[in-house]
Amino acid sequence: MKQTVSDFFVERLHAWGIRRIYGYPGDGINGLLGALNRSHSRIEFVQVRHEEMAAFMASAHAKFTGELGVCLATSGPGASHLVTGLYDARMDHMPVLAITGQQARAALGGHFQQELDLVSLFKDVAGAFVQQASVPAQVRHLVDRAVRIAMAERKVTAIILPNDLQDLDYEAPGRKHGTLHSGVGYTPPKVVPYEEDLQRAAAVLNAGKKVAILVGAGALHATDEVIAIANKLGAGVAKALLGKAVLPDDLPWVTGSIGLLGTKPSYDLMTECDTLLMIGSGFPYSEFLPKEGAARGVQIDIKADMLSLRYPMEVNLVGDSAQTLRALLSMLDAKPDQAWREKIEGWTKKWWKTLEKRALEKADTGVNPQRTVWELSPRIPANAIVTSDSGSCANWYARDLKVQRGMMCSLSGGLASMGAAVPYAIAAKFAFPERPVVAIVGDGAMQMALCRFEWNLTAGAIAFNPLITRGGGTQRVLRQMF
Repeated sequence: MKQTVSDFFVERLHAWGIRRIYGYPGDGINGLLGALNRSHSRIEFVQVRHEEMAAFMASAHAKFTGELGVCLATSGPGASHLVTGLYDARMDHMPVLAITGQQARAALGGHFQQELDLVSLFKDVAGAFVQQASVPAQVRHLVDRAVRIAMAERKVTAIILPNDLQDLDYEAPGRKHGTLHSGVGYTPPKVVPYEEDLQRAAAVLNAGKKVAILVGAGALHATDEVIAIANKLGAGVAKALLGKAVLPDDLPWVTGSIGLLGTKPSYDLMTECDTLLMIGSGFPYSEFLPKEGAARGVQIDIKADMLSLRYPMEVNLVGDSAQTLRALLSMLDAKPDQAWREKIEGWTKKWWKTLEKRALEKADTGVNPQRTVWELSPRIPANAIVTSDSGSCANWYARDLKVQRGMMCSLSGGLASMGAAVPYAIAAKFAFPERPVVAIVGDGAMQMALCRFEWNLTAGAIAFNPLITRGGGTQRVLRQMF
């Protein structure tokens, strides 16, 4: 029996290293589902209860593993339901591939049932690469380009497969004009600035007497390097929300989160510093950074379009954060005067006492929700993964949760979407089944998405601990589930 387009599609994804797809069935993707079944679990299909959850899970998979996240949906409303979760990935610079069905090619343009212009629908969120397949020989390079572009550019891509095309016999591209012969494989490059640019950055940092560092998600793999740089410069370090796990909170010079959900020490750090080093962060709120002209600035980011965007930096370095910091370290002078560092540590010590006092205050009704997260910190294992929803619970996640070294944590950052914490947690548990996973969820987000992920909670395949900050009704439902 000849190989179908769907069989080849699944085989090609496997060749690219894809081992898990999150999605929901539908007539528009029956061919692909059949091929996944015939592949004998070479690629695991995780069935969710709503396509939005599948996209959130794909985004979270990319965040926690560094791999490509993949989600699958049928045509029409199935495809449109993916969009919110895909925007979460796009705004947080995560590589995600969306695969959707489409109505039969002969029906397109005829106002057919569930016929949407999916290329136009995905053009913004998956603008790096979105294509609809027309013939079998086209599928090979569509898969190769979609995966490679998503990984290389850390963006969302999309492939649309009409349902009749999925069951056709696969045909390799012929050796003739107008065909493409693509291949599998991508390895990220080593990206480090030129030495003269590193020297310019070092000169700025060495001249500073009160250095502040801001880290984001782009520094999550550079913990040791950030610690070494901060110690040499005698600096304090504030953390953007997506960079919460860059440094453990038991370091006395780590001031915690910054911004609307930030801490007073982080605000004071930025207000009083004379030099700012920003590493892998797109932190959006400029009013929480130094006043323009009050501090000299150096920024490191792998994406040039994020440089000097929030604050006018004197030196902009395009590079991988860990590799760039390692190259920069030997050029820096140790700060003999530790008065600035000691001042920062005093702010931080006082702030933790303030948070404890607030957490222990009695609530007028029920439980003080801040205390829930405060009490979690000393009890959570160091290898735990924590996810948070948007809303009030994100305040306590940002300020009260003390991150230990080795923990992973994340939330919907740039999009700040409600309803993301539980699908994030489910994806984290699939990726790391040996690690405990905690989702911090408010009652609003839980009620908003309950019907969408109830199956995932009750199926027994997922073992994670939800924390509900408020909402007695929601708590009762969860007690029944667990």
